[in-house]
Amino acid sequence: MKDVGLVFRTMFAELAQQTLDAQWQSDFPLEGRFVTVPVKGKDYFYFDIPTPKGKDKRSYVGPAADLEIAERVRRHREIKDNIKERRRLVSTLLRSGGMSAPDRFAGDITKALADAGFFRLHGVLVGSVAYGCYSGVLGVRLPTTAMQTGDPDLAMDFAISQEVDDSLPPILSILAAVDPTFRAVPHQADKARVTAFVNRTNYRVEFLTGNRGSDEYTGKPSPMPALGGTSAENLRFLDYLIYEPVRTVLLHREGVSVNVPAPERYAVHKCIVASRRPTDALGRAKRDKDLLQAATLFEAMLQTRQGDVLADAYQEAWERGPSWREGIASGLAMMPYNNGKAALADALGVQVEELAKG
Repeated sequence: MKDVGLVFRTMFAELAQQTLDAQWQSDFPLEGRFVTVPVKGKDYFYFDIPTPKGKDKRSYVGPAADLEIAERVRRHREIKDNIKERRRLVSTLLRSGGMSAPDRFAGDITKALADAGFFRLHGVLVGSVAYGCYSGVLGVRLPTTAMQTGDPDLAMDFAISQEVDDSLPPILSILAAVDPTFRAVPHQADKARVTAFVNRTNYRVEFLTGNRGSDEYTGKPSPMPALGGTSAENLRFLDYLIYEPVRTVLLHREGVSVNVPAPERYAVHKCIVASRRPTDALGRAKRDKDLLQAATLFEAMLQTRQGDVLADAYQEAWERGPSWREGIASGLAMMPYNNGKAALADALGVQVEELAKG
């Protein structure tokens, strides 16, 4: 893989900062004010904005101990939005920087959710739409064969959803603003709850959460107060994937500030997910994409001298128990990409033949 040139890496970082600043101003207009609220012994920033009824509308911002958030609160009135400049940066990164954009519809869906506050409430973009961001995050030109985007999956930690004391508007109203044919899909295990939405072309937007360490939640929807009445599908291994996500920018329109999984966790998680795909034609196609993305990120992490970070993420997953080790081993055994396995072995300081053997 070729490195992205320094000028384009710098440009990507600048775009990510400008996009985050612009999203911050959109979320927190100048007529409002920040307040500090104690919750369970810790201080959190909230934002109060006046309403015509005379009662302030309060939105969650983040922990007061987060130095970046505290600094943003301090210089709130200094933030300026420059859409034209950001569109120029996106165009340059796509045209000359060798980076990739999501398909337009996936980008529009992600932007609508971002504007509604999904990422402010610590939501995480997962799946192939998130994978497309890693070229800029890592500074390498990832192969386009691994970037075919599908339906966007959105994840949120269950505990965060319970604790932020804030919520998105109804998800269906957000999606319908992009495509009015979206409809809610009742969950198979609980018809009263909704975790996914589809439009007339069967384009699916699904919300996910971790299964909180117990198989009893698997296959059942979890109520998510922060998702505007929508629930989330419980998935094993997802808590590992979305732990400490990365803030970056999706190269769509003027840029969309998003949270994505850390690339090393994404790669290891894809190994596990690949091993659990169905064996029908669709399952095999998804498995092949999983393994290609995992192998590519293994190489990219090593190439960018982050092998130690990859090794730590791998070791954490390996030590989580037998089912985790079985998933990793099975995924690696199915992986046909020798360069990817060699990169992982190098990061771990073992021979390829010793991978997934303890």
